[in-house]
Amino acid sequence: MTAGDAIRIEIVDKADPLDIIALYKDAGWWKGEYDTDTGFLAPLVQNSACFAGAFHGKTMVGMGRAISDQVSDAYIQDVVVLKPFRKKGIGRRMVQEIIRHLQQKGVDWIGLVGTPGTRKFYESMGFEPMEEHIPFVYRGE
Repeated sequence: MTAGDAIRIEIVDKADPLDIIALYKDAGWWKGEYDTDTGFLAPLVQNSACFAGAFHGKTMVGMGRAISDQVSDAYIQDVVVLKPFRKKGIGRRMVQEIIRHLQQKGVDWIGLVGTPGTRKFYESMGFEPMEEHIPFVYRGE
């Protein structure tokens, strides 16, 4: 049995904020100003169309979520696994569970914006680059 085999993947509607913080910090996504107000973490889970957690015992060692109208379109985001648990198929299993969950609801368009270095990972699961499309982020006027 490998460390990846001992991990269970679940769609959840709540998660320990400390686990989410640990994942965000490990990924380099946590900003110092978040330390004073972590109240956004519970709605982050509850308001996602689906939130997948990878659990080693009671500790969440990976997460991924989808935002969606839950009718036609969804975007997967925040896919992360703690460094000691990476390269064991956990991220793949989480993404596959998110896709399965969305498809059961009838969502037929699933997209994402991958970070640098993730292209092969997502392509191996059937995602394709959207040629001639450009991701944008709002920075204000």
